[in-house]
Amino acid sequence: MTISSAALTTPVSDVDPFSYDVLEDPLPFQADLRAAGPVVYLEKYDVFAMSRYNEVHAALTDWQTFQSSAGVGLSNFRYEKPWRPPSLLLEADPPHHDAPRAVLTKMLGPREIRRLGESWAADAEQMVEDILARGIEFDAVTDLAAAFPLRVFPDAVGIPQAGRENLLPYGDHVFNAFGPPNELVAKGVPRVAELSASIAAQCARDVLTSDGFGAQIWAAADRGDITEAQAPLIVRSLLTAGVDTTVNGLAAVLYAFAANPDQWDRLRENPALARTAFDEAVRFESPVQTFFRTTTRDIEVGGTLIPEGRKILMFLGSANRDPRRWENPDAFDLSRDPSGHLGFGFGIHQCVGQHIARLEASTILSALVKRIASIEICGPARRHYNNTLRAWKSLPVRVKLA
Repeated sequence: MTISSAALTTPVSDVDPFSYDVLEDPLPFQADLRAAGPVVYLEKYDVFAMSRYNEVHAALTDWQTFQSSAGVGLSNFRYEKPWRPPSLLLEADPPHHDAPRAVLTKMLGPREIRRLGESWAADAEQMVEDILARGIEFDAVTDLAAAFPLRVFPDAVGIPQAGRENLLPYGDHVFNAFGPPNELVAKGVPRVAELSASIAAQCARDVLTSDGFGAQIWAAADRGDITEAQAPLIVRSLLTAGVDTTVNGLAAVLYAFAANPDQWDRLRENPALARTAFDEAVRFESPVQTFFRTTTRDIEVGGTLIPEGRKILMFLGSANRDPRRWENPDAFDLSRDPSGHLGFGFGIHQCVGQHIARLEASTILSALVKRIASIEICGPARRHYNNTLRAWKSLPVRVKLA
């Protein structure tokens, strides 16, 4: 890595944060960014980067200065046409962001989703029993982390069975497309039209069940809380943001426990720590590593003047490992209070579905901890490369039954 600041106030990095080497292990690069300064200029993409906790947190909460409506990827919607209609939640700012956000916040609050807990617990226990019936070795990603959200979340939204196989590939491309037009994006391009059409079809009023989140969104349109044109886009946002990120969050917590058996022992002693464990894993692994913002005015951050209209790459994963904010940040530790982590974002664009993700994670962990005394990695663990997500492709584990 080359970082230079000899002739400039702002440190400069020539490293590509979307290279395979960095995506495989971003931690050394992120540590170098944090050490270089509060703002670093990324030469390859002509963007500024923030990687320390305080600066990233401040930018996420200042939506007036660091806007999302110009796109939360490298592409600048001020000058470039998006490849799909922008998300009304992730890629919008007030006032356009307010009504869709209010509808989903009410619908996905802790009290409102509690009704899902009982049925999801039964699903989780059945899934764990089915896995263990096949043996004590399995892939924690494909057999569990991906399988459970795809089993329960589409039912909660109320989408039809046909087309559910397209949820993960579509989400994978969406998150890749937030980065530069590299090989990862190119791999998804041939299926973009097919996947987009499939997801759009699942968001239509007439295909959704009457008792799911999708129907509630359309009911909000009928009440006039949102428009009819907004309704399918909000259902789409729910599907896009509610599957891939949760899958990778579950994989993150399973990996963290497999790599830290003492913490699994702690969870077994106190199963009430399940939700804390998930938040600590989201801090520790940060399934969503990066998002961009665009400046609406000239602003000075840490001695660097960032001009109006420039893209800022915010490293959420790096902020979540910043020793200025966290004691011993490279440890997965259930005695830590992980609240305040930026793995779900922060401010008005903080993940609206985070309570759903926490419920899914605590439900599956509660089912596992009843049956499993220990969990260990028993084969080569392989990363899945994505420009935005920190993901696992395969995580072979061996368990000892309780």
